[in-house]
Amino acid sequence: MDEAIDRTLDAVGPRLKRLRLHRDVTLADLAEETGISTSTLSRLEAGLRRPTLEQLLPLARAYGVTLDELVDAPPTGDPRINLRPIPCGDGSVILPLTRRPGGIQAYKFVLPTGSDDAEPDLRTHEGYDWVYVLNGTLRLVLGEHDLILRPGEAAEFDTRTPHWFGATGAGPVEYLSLIGKQGERAHVRAAPRQGPAE
Repeated sequence: MDEAIDRTLDAVGPRLKRLRLHRDVTLADLAEETGISTSTLSRLEAGLRRPTLEQLLPLARAYGVTLDELVDAPPTGDPRINLRPIPCGDGSVILPLTRRPGGIQAYKFVLPTGSDDAEPDLRTHEGYDWVYVLNGTLRLVLGEHDLILRPGEAAEFDTRTPHWFGATGAGPVEYLSLIGKQGERAHVRAAPRQGPAE
């Protein structure tokens, strides 16, 4: 039993390094996010130090994975995604819908009732975003455009364009967001492909 635990713990370091490199995060950025020093993170990744629970918890949170995934625990056969809402200080909530590292990431956002004259705080970052409104009215300011999206409406854009999302005074809003690195777009097929004519 002790040998199995040793093998599992020995494999954590290389897994941590793969996760960090795959997500293009520096040791310094990870140290700032987790509160773990860069030297400790480096030693953990190199397998020179055994991880503790106090270190694994913030690392799992930073990478958006469960502890089981971080230590490669054997699968339980349960396919359900354990959704853990991330509350934000402004009353909004983010639900990560994907747990795999890299690629396009899916999120559900729930924003509280906003103000119709809210001043947008435009942001930019690398990547591509696809947004689909589930409930409520979403205000999307995208560059010089000030758009209102209603349930069933979608938008996609390069996130290097200054943008901002907000709910209106009509009530809260729920929307899905697929976010990928630059060049990764969500592919939407509106109708099935037609086979060759008979």
